[in-house]
Amino acid sequence: MNSDSESLQHQCLDWLLTDDVKNNEQSVCEENDGVENLLKEATASKSSEPKLGGMPQAFQLGEIPTVQDRFQAVLKRRLQIQVQDHPPLFPWETQLIDYPDFVDEPSMTLVPTWGWMVQQSKLNLPRPLPEKVFRQLLEQCQALVTSSVPLGAKLVQVVENFFPNESQALNDIAGLVLRSTYRSVNTLETIPNIQSDYSDLQPRQQMALSLLAAKQLLENLTLPLSATSPVVERQWLTSVGNLNIRVEYQSVGITKLLVRAELPVKGTLTLRGSGTLAMATSSTSGYLSVELGCEQLNPTYTLEVEFPEIEQQPLLFVISPTI
Repeated sequence: MNSDSESLQHQCLDWLLTDDVKNNEQSVCEENDGVENLLKEATASKSSEPKLGGMPQAFQLGEIPTVQDRFQAVLKRRLQIQVQDHPPLFPWETQLIDYPDFVDEPSMTLVPTWGWMVQQSKLNLPRPLPEKVFRQLLEQCQALVTSSVPLGAKLVQVVENFFPNESQALNDIAGLVLRSTYRSVNTLETIPNIQSDYSDLQPRQQMALSLLAAKQLLENLTLPLSATSPVVERQWLTSVGNLNIRVEYQSVGITKLLVRAELPVKGTLTLRGSGTLAMATSSTSGYLSVELGCEQLNPTYTLEVEFPEIEQQPLLFVISPTI
């Protein structure tokens, strides 16, 4: 019995590895003494039983499992007390810290790796696109925004790399996207629950969603001016804040094209048109203006917005006057 008891005590010491638990070793041993006393009582009880058939009855160790169970229960209770009194710390903690039950949603939002991509949250899409897909779409829209081809053909060119050998299907769905909002497009009505991932959609559903995103991006990047609407405004959400742009054609006195922007951080505006260029740089956030004098408006102008804090290619807008 002594060897069994010593073995259990060694197991106990192996489990109790922290200094705080060792400081309470005396109380644990008291619990152990109680267990050993139970075993001694059981042994004495067996020894005091009357002899059967004149032969002395040998002591059986059948009570040992019961004692072991009791010892393990005592040990478990002691460990629970120690953990409650001295909770373990994470590797990065030096003291016990109370964490909130939940975190406000804005702080949980992941910032995309490309600063211009936050604009996706402003698009009217049935579900967001994966970051990689949206970035490629935006890059293609930037490359084609100045193209003079019709919008439908431009949409197909933007997304065709995602769906090779599907030109006919893309043209068909592009026509639907141009004529209707996504809620009335049959292909989009069959999109599964809003929680479905982009990768779980059928190919034609992916086409419709990509074309819809491309259409809205091209519209956001195009600033049309006309005689009835000589002023146009745009807002683009970035990872560093809101970019607000106001473009105006002024014909009173000196005819000019004026761009006024509200920048969330320091940045640069570059306005180009038919061999002419105007540039303005701000060292802080706030308003920044740039203008081009023009006796006759060009078919298109481009406006580049660059933020050093984003350290990525400039965001390119096209200004298309029809005045």
